Amino acid sequence: MNHETPHSPRTSSVSCNPLPLSHLGGVRPALLTAHQLREHGVSAAVAERRCRPGGPWQQLLPGVYLLHSGAPTGWERLHSALLYAGRADGAVPRQGADPESPGHGPAMLTGMAALALHGFADAPRLPELAAVDVLLPRERRLRSTGHARLVRAHTPPAAEEIAGLPVAPAPRALADAVARLRDASLVRRLLVEAVRAGHCDAASLVRELAGQRLLDEPHVAGGVAALLAEGRSRAEELLYAMVRLHELPDPLWQVDLRLPGGPHLGGLDAYWPEYAVALELDCRTPGAEEGSAGDALWEGHVAKRETLERLGITVVHVTPRKLGESMGQQAEVVRAALLAAAEREPSAYVVVLPQ
Repeated sequence: MNHETPHSPRTSSVSCNPLPLSHLGGVRPALLTAHQLREHGVSAAVAERRCRPGGPWQQLLPGVYLLHSGAPTGWERLHSALLYAGRADGAVPRQGADPESPGHGPAMLTGMAALALHGFADAPRLPELAAVDVLLPRERRLRSTGHARLVRAHTPPAAEEIAGLPVAPAPRALADAVARLRDASLVRRLLVEAVRAGHCDAASLVRELAGQRLLDEPHVAGGVAALLAEGRSRAEELLYAMVRLHELPDPLWQVDLRLPGGPHLGGLDAYWPEYAVALELDCRTPGAEEGSAGDALWEGHVAKRETLERLGITVVHVTPRKLGESMGQQAEVVRAALLAAAEREPSAYVVVLPQ
């Protein structure tokens, strides 16, 4: 029997006229679920027979069939894991589709598979992945099997679409990958690359790591320190770019302020002395600075801001995320503070020193 020829509706228990499998050639890879095969008039018994040793098909995962006998490609392994997890087509749901309807479940790729699709240099190539991690809601009753490894989440994030596949955002994907790694060097490289390459900001990533209680793991702690340093470096680069691209007056960079013959007032990332406007990057990372040490750090920031403002110095706080997502808007906030300087009372005289 030609394996492209479906059974008749009577023998396959399909009530409507089945579509020939040949219409899929050149459109999608030959990878279908048992349900899709039945829609094309192929019964479970016929599918099983074609998957016997030496047969033209193979069953990659329960209910997921590859309609050729060669080794599956990396893409086919990703797609099959999504099909097993509940998507009828392995694609991102259409806008307006019911997320609970069959074929539009919230399954998405995560872990190393997702990092490879996001373009992480230190992620394995897709054909080299021993397992494909798929993120599912906690209530889904399904077990890991074969190369499909299921990861549970109480509230999965919204999937991103990469190469037509639903993929977890970089912070969640990286946290899921780190949870299974024990190589401290690899963890450090992945965390630093996430920020350096612009996949996500440090705060979002630390928040995900904290949510999975990974911050205190020995193989993660050193990587987080490097991540935070990289996050600040990246934020400073964005700050320099904001001043240059939006043609703001050049400030004094990385300075300390003191009262003449008096106490130290604090360090600043940028200061415009002729306008008495200071800018400070808010690189705090929720989760990494919890507890008394984090509380003391935040209280220090608040006290410094209040002291400077009493002296007539306007303090602008900017987060790395806002610099990355809305640089123009942040530039206008700074510009407004500079323009308002002419309407304010003169500030107290302060000494400006390099950090």
